[in-house]
This record gives sequence, C-alpha cells and structure tokens, in this order.
Amino acid sequence: MRLTEAERAMLDGHYGPAKARAMDLLVRYGEALGAERLVKTKNVAGTVGSATPFMRAYAERGFDAVFSEFNLDSREVVETPPMEVGTCQLISGIDMRNWQHQGVSRELVETQERSERFFASRGVKMMATCTPYQVGNVPVRDEHCAWMESSAVVYCNAVLGARTNTEGRESTGAASLTGRIPYWGYHCPEMRRATDLVDVRVPVSNMLEWGLLGYHVGEVVQDEVPALAGVCGSAEPAWLKHFGAAASSSGGIEMYHIAGITPEAPDLETAFGGNKPRRVFDYNKNERRSAYENLNSSARDSAVNFVMLGCPHVSAEQLVQIAALLDGKRLNGNCALWVHAPRDIRDSAQSRAAADTIRRAGAIVMSDTCPAISRAMPPGTAVVATDSAKQAHYLPALTGVQTWFGSLDDCVEAATSGRWSGELR
Repeated sequence: MRLTEAERAMLDGHYGPAKARAMDLLVRYGEALGAERLVKTKNVAGTVGSATPFMRAYAERGFDAVFSEFNLDSREVVETPPMEVGTCQLISGIDMRNWQHQGVSRELVETQERSERFFASRGVKMMATCTPYQVGNVPVRDEHCAWMESSAVVYCNAVLGARTNTEGRESTGAASLTGRIPYWGYHCPEMRRATDLVDVRVPVSNMLEWGLLGYHVGEVVQDEVPALAGVCGSAEPAWLKHFGAAASSSGGIEMYHIAGITPEAPDLETAFGGNKPRRVFDYNKNERRSAYENLNSSARDSAVNFVMLGCPHVSAEQLVQIAALLDGKRLNGNCALWVHAPRDIRDSAQSRAAADTIRRAGAIVMSDTCPAISRAMPPGTAVVATDSAKQAHYLPALTGVQTWFGSLDDCVEAATSGRWSGELR
C-alpha cells in the first residue's frame, strides 16, 4: 500500500502510539482488501463504549483499555487522544432513560454513562442512532465517509450520494484518529455503477410496499448494485430508509440506483455507466406476495404481546404519524408498544407533543437502541408485530419470537386490540 508522508509519519509513531496503532490497523486492513492507498475522510460513524456485560470487564480497566482493544486491535493499552475528525456514536444497546423496561442492570447503565462522558470528552458526538443523517450528520455528494450500520450505509451511498463501505468497529475507530480509510469498494466510482436491473411492475407508494420491494431486491441481487426501473423519483425519505434497511437485511446491498433519486443517476443509462445489465429481474404481484409471506413465515399465533416501531429509527414526521393513530386510544392490556427514535428527535420541541400522545396511550418512546441490537423485549414476549422488514427478518432468528410484518396501521391496530389482523391488500 502506498502511503503519503503524513500517513507514514503516523505509522512510524511521530503522532503518538494511538495513531500509530490506528494506521497499522488500516494498512493491514487495506492490504487484505487489495487497496492500493488510503483516502481522506472527515466523517466517521462508528461505535465506542462498553454497554455490554462482556465489555464491562475491559471498562473496569479504564476506557482507554476499551478503545485500545476494540477500536484499535491493540492488546497494549494506549491513551485515547481526541478524535482527529468528526466522529459520531451510532446505535447502542441501552436506552439511558428506559433501561428498566429493558431489564438492564443499574451497574451496566452506570458503566454506559461513564463511557459516554469519557468518549464525549474525546470529541465523539453521542448521536446514539442508526440514522445519523436524521440528526445532523448529512454528508455531501461524493464525500468519503467511514460508516458502520448497514441501513445507514446504503442510505449514505444511494440517497445522499456520499461514499462509504460498511465498516466495522475497528476500521471506524482507526479512521477517527487518522482521518483515513482504505480506498476500495464504494469509494471508487467504477464500483458504484449498477450491475443488475429490477423492473418494478406493481405500485410502490407507501412504507409497506417499499419494505416488501427492498426485501425482494436484497434476496435476488444479494451484494450487487441494483437499479430500479418503473418507480417514480418522488419517494419519501422514510420509504427509502425502509427500502435500504430491508435490502441490506435479506441481501448485502450497500448501493442502489433510482433515476432521479440517487444523485449520480439522473437516468438508468448513467446508473449503468454505459454498460448492459448483467441480469434483469421482474418485481410483480407474485414477488410481492412471496416477500410478504417470507417476512411472516415465523408467525402463527394471532395474540400479539409486543409491537415494535422504529427500525430504522423514526423521524419526527413518523413520530407525529404514530401519535395521530394513537390519539385518544389505549393499548390492549396484554400488549406493549415501543417506538424507537433518535434521542435528539425524541427530545426536540416539535416531537414532544407527539411523544406525550404516544405515552398517554400507554406506549414507550425509546431511544439509543432497538430489540435487534439489545435483544431486549417486554417479559413474556412470544409474538411480535412490526412495520420493519429488517426487524421481521432478524427477530425470529435472534430471539426465537414469532414476528408479524405489516403496515403501520396494522401494527397500531394490533397494539390496541392485542390481536394481529393484518393482511396484504
């Protein structure tokens, strides 16, 4: 790998041991990938801290030990310097206000609180969300980023037009101290071109439909780059958010093209860079039905214990929409409802009235986490309902619960009646 003089100086320890270990990690990582060089980045979205019982043992040795082991791949503990570039903390495992509902111990919460103070003092912005673009981290087109979290990555690439691969805790930790990341994959213009064409032959005009489409596209395309034909260029951000989350769950999609939406794809010809599609897939009524049945394949019992909304985390507009559906209603006594939002959205002035309405119905507005990350649900949960294709994909495998997938209206109806009556219309 070719290094600049500044990068070689970091590797040789002229800027301290932490940056030396960070650069060593990036060189090893880049060479394993076949990258010939590093690229500068000023935007890192990763994870630091120690909000798990396993990592708590490291936290007892100090948070320098946590960062050294888990972010720098260093057995030797080195002092954590201030972050070199803009760095934000993504979603974690604990809601710092509602931790008791999650069944988390006070000791673990205290560890997380100390962790946040430590890393905030080093310059990490504690956004604590899987949707950093909803709370201020909005990279510009062609900006090189180092982001974790699959649904955030695909939104970053395909909707915002910035450039990132799906990074890990180690590579983002190293990038935060060096301002560098290997130049490969979706940082390279030629790798961002569409490979496969999906011809969409049924209307997709709400979040449910975009979730089903994303789930099917991920299954058939896997980790290639699809371009969608037959959809309009006016999809709402929430729909695109759920499309990308579904596609990156059933497959490994990190980039897609929709003409008029993806910044570098004014038309399909440009999306393919003048190349012909390798494969062409249709999305018809049969594929739509199949995606719906696959997402509901774990569910048998109609009595619902728990409704989960907010994966990816809801926007302020979605919070208002949920509040409108719950206004004047109460949850069924046998069913809990958790709505997951970024802490900055939950606490914003425009969201407070909506959050209060949701709470009056008996629901909880949570932040910082989700059941797929925390593995936390109300005690006795056996049957879940969600409007998230991503959660419907992961929860049965991760927790063993039955999971119904449907529209937001279906989920609110289940929360108030205690029974699932959703269907594909």
